[in-house]
Amino acid sequence: MHRNPKYILAIDHGTTSTRAVLFDHDRHIVSIARKEGSVFYPEPGWVEQDAESIWLDTIAVMAEVLHKARLQPDQVAAIGISNQRETTVLWDRRTGLPVHNAIVWQSRQTSDICDRWKEQGYEDEVREKTGLRIDPYFSASKIAWLLENVPGVREQAENGDLLFGTMDTWLVWKLTGGDRHITDVSNASRTLLCDIGKLAWDEDLLKKFDIPRQILPEIVPTSQVYGSTAPYMFFGSQVPICSMVGDQQAALFGQLCLEKGMAKNTYGTGGFLLMNTGNEIVRSKNGLLSTVAWKIGDEVTYALEGSVFVSGSIMKWMRDELQLFEDVKETAQMAERAATTAGVYILPAFVGLGAPYWDDKAKAAIVGLTLGTGRDQLVRAALESMAYQVRDVLNAMEADAGIPIQVLKVDGGAAANDFLLQFQSDLCQLEVDRFKVNELTALGAAFLAGLAIGFWKREDLDIEVRRRFIPGRSKEEMDSRYQDWQQAVNACQAFKPAMVR
Repeated sequence: MHRNPKYILAIDHGTTSTRAVLFDHDRHIVSIARKEGSVFYPEPGWVEQDAESIWLDTIAVMAEVLHKARLQPDQVAAIGISNQRETTVLWDRRTGLPVHNAIVWQSRQTSDICDRWKEQGYEDEVREKTGLRIDPYFSASKIAWLLENVPGVREQAENGDLLFGTMDTWLVWKLTGGDRHITDVSNASRTLLCDIGKLAWDEDLLKKFDIPRQILPEIVPTSQVYGSTAPYMFFGSQVPICSMVGDQQAALFGQLCLEKGMAKNTYGTGGFLLMNTGNEIVRSKNGLLSTVAWKIGDEVTYALEGSVFVSGSIMKWMRDELQLFEDVKETAQMAERAATTAGVYILPAFVGLGAPYWDDKAKAAIVGLTLGTGRDQLVRAALESMAYQVRDVLNAMEADAGIPIQVLKVDGGAAANDFLLQFQSDLCQLEVDRFKVNELTALGAAFLAGLAIGFWKREDLDIEVRRRFIPGRSKEEMDSRYQDWQQAVNACQAFKPAMVR
């Protein structure tokens, strides 16, 4: 038995993969394990995953990360969890089995339900209470879809036999052997059911959306000892679970955006720009979301967020479907080789447009093509589209908060691309910082877990910048390019086919 556990284990469950990352007291990564998950597309615009497979992947990466580091489970001081948000699963509390695939945050299969709620006039109340807007992105319409479309589920839910959770809730319920049915404030704030001022489920919204109160988890702080792993779920050991946090809030914390006005962008499957707004809920007038960043003790921190539905996943599409390259590592060189897109713009609205447009009917488009357009130009246009979408959100965020962003901290898979980050710096005319550790979502969950047990104090938290990108092109040139991008967005939004054939 190890009496002095020296490591924090972060479980970082994203849309396309689940990671386990072990950190030591000096914040170094000791070991990392990753398993790619499956995503299903049952119909156009629908996105689903198998929640039971996600759980099995979690067990697999926890085992692998310990094996790689040659550590025993009881050498882990605490577990922290970061997770893809909004993704919704309902499961049977007796068997522990999901009643249907998890509906992923990207899925648009609940558009009709959202349209119905808008027609019933719920939008203003939803915005005021939740800081969000009625959109298929959030969990409430996904719950409603499952209750309406899976046979027997409504009756089971009303009888108290079913439980709802986002992925944090699902993983903690599994890890504790069904002992804890909880979610933290950052994840609760993404459901469309939580009053973010009161940090409580809103009974009026539950009634309007016809969602039974008894299926919902208890809302808890982001950093706290919630309980321990059931021994048979963590290789014979009881290890405290001490943080659960939505992945974007985890990245905000991991990049130490702990002061009001500090901002980060994650280039993941989607793109997520968050600004810390302190203890104030900033109500957006420019298409952004107000959300809970975290709660530590009695202190609540809020954030403004712009969510881009498709960011890094456009590169996966180009690799797998268009076969323009074999490895994303080639794309920076391809973009540099192109020198320019020659007027080509890619609008990656594969599942509609997120912030600041919120147009779930928009379709993806490539505009400005000529017979001379080649692979390199298309790849460059795709990378540039990720940066243009960030500027869309950045402009809205500065207008809402009244705070100019001087430095943008970045993470996510595509943050390894030098071309993208230099273009981002040029386009937005600001400093872009990439850190030595790129697993910043996992680091945020680890920091929050470590704080809960005194493994770290606030003053211990630190990260090192690996590379700083500064603007190298003129504001006039980049503003002109951005105006062309806005024209392309207008063209994308104007095309609304009556049906998908």
